[in-house]
Amino acid sequence: MSAVAQGEPRLAHERSERWVPALTTVCALLLVAVAAEIVIDAAAGPSPVVPKSPELVGWLGGVGERLGYRGFLVALLVSSGAYGGLAVLSRRFRVRAISRRWAIALVAVLQLIVFAGPVLLSTDVFSYVAYARMGLEYGLNPYTHGPVAIVHDSIYQYVGHDWDRVATAYGPLYTLLSYPLAPLGVVGALWAMKLEALLASAGTLALTWRCARMRGFDPVAAILVVGANPLYFIYGLGGAHNDLIMMLAMMAAVSLTIAAGAPKPSARREAGAAASVVAGALIKATVAVLLPFMIVSKRRLAPIVGTVAALALGALVGYAVFGIHGINVVAALNRDAAFVSTDSFANEIAHLLGKPGVFPIDHDLLKAALVLIVLHLLWRTWRGYDWVAASGWALLAISVTSTWLLAWYILWPLPLAVVTRDRRLLAATLAIQALFIVHQISPLLAPVQ
Repeated sequence: MSAVAQGEPRLAHERSERWVPALTTVCALLLVAVAAEIVIDAAAGPSPVVPKSPELVGWLGGVGERLGYRGFLVALLVSSGAYGGLAVLSRRFRVRAISRRWAIALVAVLQLIVFAGPVLLSTDVFSYVAYARMGLEYGLNPYTHGPVAIVHDSIYQYVGHDWDRVATAYGPLYTLLSYPLAPLGVVGALWAMKLEALLASAGTLALTWRCARMRGFDPVAAILVVGANPLYFIYGLGGAHNDLIMMLAMMAAVSLTIAAGAPKPSARREAGAAASVVAGALIKATVAVLLPFMIVSKRRLAPIVGTVAALALGALVGYAVFGIHGINVVAALNRDAAFVSTDSFANEIAHLLGKPGVFPIDHDLLKAALVLIVLHLLWRTWRGYDWVAASGWALLAISVTSTWLLAWYILWPLPLAVVTRDRRLLAATLAIQALFIVHQISPLLAPVQ
């Protein structure tokens, strides 16, 4: 092959790279513009995507128009396209075109825009405040009473009707963390919850950066794939979900585990990593699935000691404050597992098969499938597969087999997916998210009435 022929692909690649800065700028500006538009329009008042809320952002009132369902879906579609382009460019051309400062600034701006706006898409944060006020202001156990027990409180009118009689399903650590916010009043507590979610998001992204760098991956691409994800900053942070705190504990555990192996194994860090997972599970139980993979991978006593010590401490505190109901995780999980959401894959598959919905036998089959998947992943981990990747697959399997699927659930494996060498996990996670988004925007194809 001639030198000219050999140089042609290289020349074509260099020419294509010239467009990268402009394309990344366009994608970034679209993401920022869409986030700002959603927040400004959401501040105009309640709508199908903006829950009824006390006045939080009065300074934005009168600026935008009320955020309608179709308008939000268009914004979601545009932001998803921009995110897809940005993710491809960041992973294809790495830091040559996307600087670290540029990436950090973009992610920070997106987070701050959403933080400055009203609560989006979910009433969960109002339930968080209700449970806190139940316990601290009224002396009621949030593990035995639903928010309807404080129907006279000003927060009750904002709690979702599906949850007003449901006791909290969150871990005792999160409930205790929420208690100090109750005396701030409804508005003060909501802002504190939003700030808590913002700080947890920042911590998760910082730890994702650290883990990616320690494992030899591009940290710029890692935080862009996570932090610029529309489901992450619009749904997760926009709703101030405690999943972000759980993910912070998860990434702290991964960071400690990676650091524990260099330059030589550290029993203290391994025990701390296991304790961090337990802490995350005491916020939201799902993250506990990381523990068996961590223990099987390390085959050392330290993670077991850390797990047992943290569990014992958490159970002792939870029982002392909330009684047996505060530590009865199995009952809470079984209760939640019976719920069915319209966005779940199980529900959609049932409809495709001509069934009216998910039957009890379907719940059993899905649980059995999940157990088989986890056992297979544990076997692979025992044989040397990356425990971080195995944990990510397990979290993805939980979200896919769950009959109660929400947008922030399919965020769980994303930080893990960008710090493992199994690229299939990231591809699968983004594919599941893409299917969720397609399902969300499907009403755009329906004729306007």
